Amino acid sequence: MKIKVINRSTHELPKYQTPCAAGMDLYAFLESPVTLDSLERKIIPTGLSIELPQGYEAQVRPRSGLAIKNGITVLNSPGTIDADYRGEVGVILINLSREPLTIHDGERIAQMVIARHECAEWEPVESLSDSERGSGGFGSTKK
Repeated sequence: MKIKVINRSTHELPKYQTPCAAGMDLYAFLESPVTLDSLERKIIPTGLSIELPQGYEAQVRPRSGLAIKNGITVLNSPGTIDADYRGEVGVILINLSREPLTIHDGERIAQMVIARHECAEWEPVESLSDSERGSGGFGSTKK
């Protein structure tokens, strides 16, 4: 699939790090380093704007290395970039650790997964079919 992209950053385009990777790494595009204090959140720019085909979304997800090593995650995970959005891709990062962390220009901060989706059409009804689970949720399976 080809996706139109404008790259205003000085970094390479997102790429898959291995042949079977689902996500492409996104890079911070910063004029100066940004420090995230404990429990602080900030939007980190990427310098990228994209044009996705209709019926697709881009999901912005945390990088597992930043999460386990530094407690940094994507706050609205996964963040969704809709096919009709044309602005700059920004990544909302939050520091869940007790220590501040500084993000530098060019650092890999998140990953982007391109995913197909369906648009739902609601069908109002008076009842739903029975299922084994029924209305149980939030730990109802006791597992």
